[in-house]
Amino acid sequence: MTSTTKGRPGALVNRGASEQSSTLQDVARLAGVSASTVSRILNGHVDSPRREAVDAAIKKLRFKPNLVAKSLRSGVSMAIGVLTQDFDNPYASRAAKGVEDELMSGGYTPIVISGHWNRAADETDRVRLLMSRKIDGIVVIGGRLSNEQLLDLSEQQPIVVIGRECHGPRLRSLDVDQRQGGYMATRHLIELGHRRIAHISGIEYQPDATARMQGYMDAHRDVGLPVDQRLIVRGDFSEVGGMQAMQTLLDSGIGLTAVFAANDQSLNGARLVLFNRGIDVPGQVSLVGFDGLPASEYSVPPTTTVRQPIYEMGCTAARELLRLLGVKQLNDTPIGSLELRLLVRGTTAPPPHSAA
Repeated sequence: MTSTTKGRPGALVNRGASEQSSTLQDVARLAGVSASTVSRILNGHVDSPRREAVDAAIKKLRFKPNLVAKSLRSGVSMAIGVLTQDFDNPYASRAAKGVEDELMSGGYTPIVISGHWNRAADETDRVRLLMSRKIDGIVVIGGRLSNEQLLDLSEQQPIVVIGRECHGPRLRSLDVDQRQGGYMATRHLIELGHRRIAHISGIEYQPDATARMQGYMDAHRDVGLPVDQRLIVRGDFSEVGGMQAMQTLLDSGIGLTAVFAANDQSLNGARLVLFNRGIDVPGQVSLVGFDGLPASEYSVPPTTTVRQPIYEMGCTAARELLRLLGVKQLNDTPIGSLELRLLVRGTTAPPPHSAA
């Protein structure tokens, strides 16, 4: 017969009520408030002077709300869909991390799915798949969906999209001035003395790729420099695309002393081609990227890049979606600046004397 004596080897221990799951009523009793007050505070609907007492009781009792029961009662799932692109894409991963951290701090659970940069019809199917999982709203990070498609989908579910400008009754967008960022990168090279500046662009028809190229053109125009169209080569925001574009530029025999790559990943591909061909960076060719990914600081030499606040944009997008849902923000910690910054590091220098 199995022993039930506490402390003996192999004993079955009766934990008792003290270690069972706490209830909302337990929290209310410990905090000295009504159960309805605890419920309203958890839902973010009131600023109660007893919030600190309720928070302390929740922490002491390790109370976890029954989200399934809450969903059945209220029709609110406390889950948010997140459509990103490739999971191994550092830009998308960093933005998704910002979305996740902000949602989790507010008691919401993100459900993340990848669009893999497929055609817009496939991304629409992905959004509909998220909607079928009974979510409360959606954050879209990049992708190929048009503004019109996003507006149509937002009629069924509130949506916030990162990386473009589009608005509707249940649609919000969040972006920085990508054109200005392209201008900053190119103007930096011009001010160093470069006159033959190539551009490895991003995915064709992507709003951010188009805007960054326009900034490249603007910087030339403002100082009266003609743009040699042969110096503009299409990339796809990937390392492989950057490699292929750099090979095309070098094999063409067109003279260049600098490259503005549409993102850091493209720059890394271009840098590898230059290394393999024995071309010194920045002694012979200067490089400027875009995004300011964390890894760019630790490359050799560290990368000059235009930093956009990717993580902060993810946090802000999550807060904006919760506002669309009418949820009172429990996390009022400042997110940080959403401004672009040029980070001048080791991949840019004045051109060789023979090219000045």
